Amino acid sequence: MDHPPRYAEFFCGGGMVRAALDAGWHCALANDIDAMKCRVYRDNWSSTGLVEGDVAALDPDVLKQPIDLYWASSPCQDFSLAGKGLGLGGTRSGVFNPWFEKVRVAAMAGFAPRLIAFENVTGLLSRHAGKDLDHILMSFISLGYKVGALEIDACHFVPQSRPRLFVIAVRGELNVADLCQPQADGVFCSTRLRRFHDGSSPLIRENWLWFRLPPPASSAERLSTILDADPDTAWLSDEQIARLLSMMSAPSLARIAAAKAEGQTAVGTLYKRGRPDDAGRVRQRAEVRFDGVAGCLRTPAGGSSRQTILIVRGDKIEARLLSRREVSRLMGLPASYRMPERYNDAYRIAGDGVVVPIVKHLDEHLFQPILLKIAAERAVA
Repeated sequence: MDHPPRYAEFFCGGGMVRAALDAGWHCALANDIDAMKCRVYRDNWSSTGLVEGDVAALDPDVLKQPIDLYWASSPCQDFSLAGKGLGLGGTRSGVFNPWFEKVRVAAMAGFAPRLIAFENVTGLLSRHAGKDLDHILMSFISLGYKVGALEIDACHFVPQSRPRLFVIAVRGELNVADLCQPQADGVFCSTRLRRFHDGSSPLIRENWLWFRLPPPASSAERLSTILDADPDTAWLSDEQIARLLSMMSAPSLARIAAAKAEGQTAVGTLYKRGRPDDAGRVRQRAEVRFDGVAGCLRTPAGGSSRQTILIVRGDKIEARLLSRREVSRLMGLPASYRMPERYNDAYRIAGDGVVVPIVKHLDEHLFQPILLKIAAERAVA
């Protein structure tokens, strides 16, 4: 291609898609309603192309320009299994509908992007028995797109367990057969994704693409490799650590005992969660894991707990909250990325973001090959 492809990023947050695509793409538009996130975006990428405000109020004329890719990581709270189950009827996840109206208007004006990527939580596969995902897919199909999806856990790329659903829509006239496979196969075609496909409507199955996406060439780093040598979070006192231990269930205490018995340094993460006791009362529990992977980073709002790093060295236990730098590393952000100074803001930027190496992987193995095919076909014509 003789010029960089162009993309628009909706619900852009702190610009993690831009961190992934910036070297090979041109950002035509970025949009988010959150003032703090827009400040972070400007701090890292400048204000060029950034439109702060509600997507429902976005001037549709800004999309009447050639754009190759629309990326949307819309709010997930109403799709999340931890949410209240409102799905597309919720005030947050329901923003899909006004966003899609902008997509529709641009397409009807002759500016349909070649590719659309829609990322959200895997709860979308089952929310309202799959009807919400049906609606999203049928919306894209109504504009002439073929659709497919991949369930990708960030643990294949970074030391964080973060499964997400990536819906990819491709303009129907584009021949992408050599980038697809006849049936579901591979680590990113999960059992529940296959189950959704098999139970979907004939029209969705008729327009479905099973993308062939290889796993990353190398396995993700372990949690111990992203530790911050100079953390901005304080180490807990012995009394605070004893309190955490008193909150642990038998399985978590057994993991602590096993880590001590090994006699080597073990690095884990700890969550506080509400769990019912034998009497049915909800008690706060501390749950720890030592599998080399952090739990899913979540925004600190809505009751989701922040994660604690827990290090066992023989009989000695140390603990503290994840640092801002560690949170950034768990999202695969470059060292040059500037997180906000407030801890909760940094945690929210990460918790609401998309893992950078996943976007790069999709770009390398799907987006760029599709665009190169288009360029080659045009050259022949």
